[in-house]
Amino acid sequence: MSAVAARPGRPRTGLLLLLLAVVVSVGAYALVGLGLRGRVPDDTVIYGLALGGAYLLAWAAVRWTAPRADPVLLPIAALLGGLGLAMIYRLVPSDVADQQALWLLLGLAAFVVTLLVVRDDRQLDAYTYTIGLVGLILLLLPIVPGIGFSINGARLWARLGPLTFQPAEFGKILIVIFLASYLSAKRELLEAGVGRLGLPRGKDLGPILLAWGASLAVLFLERDLGASMLFFGVFVVMLWVASGRIGYLVVGGLLFALGGVVGYLALPHVQARVSYWLHALEPANVHQLGYGQLAQSWFALASGGLVGTGLGRGSPDLIPYPASDFILSAFGEELGMLGTAAILLLFVGMIGRGLRVALDRDDSFGRLLATGLTVTLALQTFTIAAGVTRLIPLTGVPLPLVSYGGSSRVATFMMIALLVRVSAGPWRPSQRSPATPEADARSPG
Repeated sequence: MSAVAARPGRPRTGLLLLLLAVVVSVGAYALVGLGLRGRVPDDTVIYGLALGGAYLLAWAAVRWTAPRADPVLLPIAALLGGLGLAMIYRLVPSDVADQQALWLLLGLAAFVVTLLVVRDDRQLDAYTYTIGLVGLILLLLPIVPGIGFSINGARLWARLGPLTFQPAEFGKILIVIFLASYLSAKRELLEAGVGRLGLPRGKDLGPILLAWGASLAVLFLERDLGASMLFFGVFVVMLWVASGRIGYLVVGGLLFALGGVVGYLALPHVQARVSYWLHALEPANVHQLGYGQLAQSWFALASGGLVGTGLGRGSPDLIPYPASDFILSAFGEELGMLGTAAILLLFVGMIGRGLRVALDRDDSFGRLLATGLTVTLALQTFTIAAGVTRLIPLTGVPLPLVSYGGSSRVATFMMIALLVRVSAGPWRPSQRSPATPEADARSPG
């Protein structure tokens, strides 16, 4: 039985959507120039050719290495990346924005390399503990003296020679691969439960307690609330998918709440974030840095109304750090509620396609890998969207492909590449894409 439901990759659909994504991205860049300076940037044609050429090379790599891949994943990622880059050019100095454009190109290069190296996602299942160990090392690398350092109170960064990056962005990918491999191997044991809710047996609580302890270590040692929540949330969802037992969600939810209470009581910076969340709109707090971020975010979203002020015509620079934590608020002001909803719907589309990829797999490792990668993107998107709208306290998680940040951009493109690989199945270069009636008859879809 095939490990993935074999369906044609619909290359024409993917190419047309990708070209549309490039056109919209370049149009957004041109509108930013018109809004800020009253004229289209002089380098718009060069910008469009570079962006379009890079995306087309990535599409060619998909057609060569994964001809049966989902045709929508890359175009959605391209559009989100292009819109994010246009807004970054609007919010930061041009030389800083040029660095982010370079990171986007590096992300596309990482996308292609991932497809070339991982010819069959099931190969990763053979290196369970090696991958898990490397992922854990990357996750904890910022606490190593002489390598890690803090910015804005969170110890997320590492410096190796001239290279400065956030190792946790890459560590989370390896952790997801490790969890997919480990949970698929232990699936039969995890399926056993107690009671109507299928609560885990005492001897089966080890993995969830270990993951809980690791997430608390990230919270206490690195002061990174976002990564801690993301890591544990992804683990609980993957555990639930592997076992089919809602009891794991119940236990995971209780441990999540307990960890939040412990973090709040023990860490002043968590208390500060909760205070910002609760009291952001009090008049005395509106212009203070922590409170002012949330207050200005709300003001920006309100100023945008239904259709926004237009790209380059608003005042999102009044929000502290608008290009990173609050880039969605900047879109809300200049594209309005409709534009913000469109961006969120792009994420919904990507998440929906990722879950479809997971459902199409008939092997537990591929299903869990696609689920873990998709849930990671979903939780990041929800966390930042809920944070800027003041639904939950801010956690500092970047909006995938959109926010300022080179490490996040490269890591997300690698995650998209793995989803593309899972959707396409093994790479068989010598095998022509099936187009015969016999091949179509073998296809379950």
